[in-house]
Amino acid sequence: MTIQQAFDLALQHHQSGRLEQADAIYRQILAVDPRHAGVLNLLGVIAHQTGRTDASVELIRQAIAVAPQHPNFHFNLAVALFAQGLIDDAITAYRRAIQLKPDYAEAHSNLGDALKQKGQLDEAIAACRRALKLRPDFVEASNNLANALSEKGQLDEAIAIYQRTLQLRPDLAETYDNLGNALWQKGRIDEAIAACRRALQLKPDLASAHSNLGNALTEKGQLNESIACYRRALQIKPDYAEAHNNLGNALKDASCLDEAAASYRRALQFNPVYAEAHSNLGNALESASCLDEAIACYEQALALQPDSSAAHNNLGNALKSAGRLDEAIGCYRRAMALTPDSSRLHSNLIYTLHFHPGHDAVSIQAEHERWNRQFAEPLRRFLLPHANDRDPERRLRIGYVSPDFYSQAESYFVVPLFESHDRSEFEIHAYASVVRPDLITERLRRNVDVWHDVLGWKDEALAEKIRQDGIDVLVDLTMHMANNRLPLFARKPAPVQVTWLAYPGSTGLDTIDYRITDAWMDPPSHGTAGYSEESVRLPDSWCCYDPMSDLAPTPVETQQWGRFVRFGSLNNSCKFNEPLLSVWARLLVAVPDSRLLLLLVEGAHQKAVRRTMELMGVEGSRIEFVGKCPRDEYLRLYDQIDIALDPLPYNGITTTCDAAWMGVPVVSLTGKTAAGRAGLSLLSMLGLPELATHSPEECVRVASGLAHDLPRLAALRSTLRERMKASPLMDGPRFARSMEAAYRTMWRKWCGQ
Repeated sequence: MTIQQAFDLALQHHQSGRLEQADAIYRQILAVDPRHAGVLNLLGVIAHQTGRTDASVELIRQAIAVAPQHPNFHFNLAVALFAQGLIDDAITAYRRAIQLKPDYAEAHSNLGDALKQKGQLDEAIAACRRALKLRPDFVEASNNLANALSEKGQLDEAIAIYQRTLQLRPDLAETYDNLGNALWQKGRIDEAIAACRRALQLKPDLASAHSNLGNALTEKGQLNESIACYRRALQIKPDYAEAHNNLGNALKDASCLDEAAASYRRALQFNPVYAEAHSNLGNALESASCLDEAIACYEQALALQPDSSAAHNNLGNALKSAGRLDEAIGCYRRAMALTPDSSRLHSNLIYTLHFHPGHDAVSIQAEHERWNRQFAEPLRRFLLPHANDRDPERRLRIGYVSPDFYSQAESYFVVPLFESHDRSEFEIHAYASVVRPDLITERLRRNVDVWHDVLGWKDEALAEKIRQDGIDVLVDLTMHMANNRLPLFARKPAPVQVTWLAYPGSTGLDTIDYRITDAWMDPPSHGTAGYSEESVRLPDSWCCYDPMSDLAPTPVETQQWGRFVRFGSLNNSCKFNEPLLSVWARLLVAVPDSRLLLLLVEGAHQKAVRRTMELMGVEGSRIEFVGKCPRDEYLRLYDQIDIALDPLPYNGITTTCDAAWMGVPVVSLTGKTAAGRAGLSLLSMLGLPELATHSPEECVRVASGLAHDLPRLAALRSTLRERMKASPLMDGPRFARSMEAAYRTMWRKWCGQ
């Protein structure tokens, strides 16, 4: 048998997949002709096909040394180098193949894929387009082009190319998988789910399709199903770092924080430089109140990927919780600079400014106006006339929009309103984006006429839905807090739009017509400075409270009167700032042997607060800390507090109501913004306006006076719950009538326009 005959026989075995037989014959030929370039090249190809990448590269380099002008050899070398992760070398080899053969479509396509791996997306797209120009029906090039477009964020074109590819080859599971991923990123969740399921019909063991299906199901709030998808992906591919990361995300959404952290750590075990997993581990640790560890994770993520706006944002959130507001604001601004088209990043900044003692209504309003210019004004083109029936006295459709219809602070104020609405006069709709529905979700659902689960809906689709539902008055409950829908309100899907409850302040949107407030938070004499909306003052308080607990306060007669007095504040830790701590330090000095109890997680923030108080003359041992705990345990903490203290510039609202419900009087320090006058409003409803002070000196005098007047303190402790029950703060029907009257007045005004 001649060398050529042997070569042809080996090639037949090779093309038929009989690699061992082909390898043996190639080596026999090589024993006779050690410089047979074709054999060296094909032995290298077999080595690559059998996972021996080092041998593959060496053999193909030998072939190139013999025949340096052969484009296929350079192409095969590039493939082997790419498999080794030597992307730069692979790119060089692909470019050499193209230099030798300019119409080499496969090399152009693979070059595009390699360039995409390097993040050189424009060059990648150009290379793939060149491949398709040379061969219009080239499926692999079409896929590579769509992948590069998808990574660049040009999702519409990527989706169109995936779909066109599938018309050519309907059996491509990987293309369906990639299409599903692009559709998920585009927010077309149901289509994404269908594409991933089709991929799995074609290839049940395609790990990435299970993971991408999990992503889409997570977006729909189907956490159990998404977790099962990720686990299946990991059964198929245990070292799949991205699936471990995605599983962590779903477990975190399901409040399984320890399991989530373990999943992120496994992702990092397989890919230690996975910046996103470091950042997500930080999220899980922050949710578990491990702030110091969370901050370290975010800093590691940024060391690996300094231009990650998500990591800068997450670090900002953690620094805010740690009371490091200047640093948090700096992080948000860096995140905004990296991703200037993200309205939510800017919202995080705006919300945080409300807690900072150095920012007043003027500076906050400046950010509101900037947000409105950048994110709301471009949506003006979507504003359409409203066809709602202009009958001023008909039954109105009221829509409430929130991601927070579950057991959290907002629900203590939404439940009494929903349960007291006059459904004969008002048809109540709830547009809910709840990730973890619970018993409160069901309680709210039972008390509306129509419940809309809109988790995962894009703003444009939801705006159209609200128009179709004929909502007359649309109420925002989130403002600039997390997961807000302000871009939806910028599209003005309802003729009357209102903001209420999230926090006392403004949205800055000129498409939101009104804000609900009261005459204590917003005295008429203060005017409208700082607000884009018209202020509507309810006759009593701006809110109504349901504690969601029958837990009784400890009877006064069992209290250890005569021991030291304990002040306390169970507010969010980001509200504890240096000017406020200075006031509280003066109070502790004025009441010898008193203590201060703060809700503050263990770590650097605790140490910083204690150190600040020590510098102000208060022994560190007089400052006590408690961590986050379930609601009944939290309410029971008020048994350890004699007098609660209200923070500034952002007063407590839920915490003030909770304290009064548990029989603990609150001394508030009144500020210059609505958020700083919430304590005055609530205490006025309780008939205790004298506990709302207007200067640091008055705050110290009133709080220390109460601490020294034990009979008065005991009287307050024994009567506060009954005061709460008898006040407008717990009169749901009265509050609902006030809200409904406000809605009716707004509606009549619109009808008359």
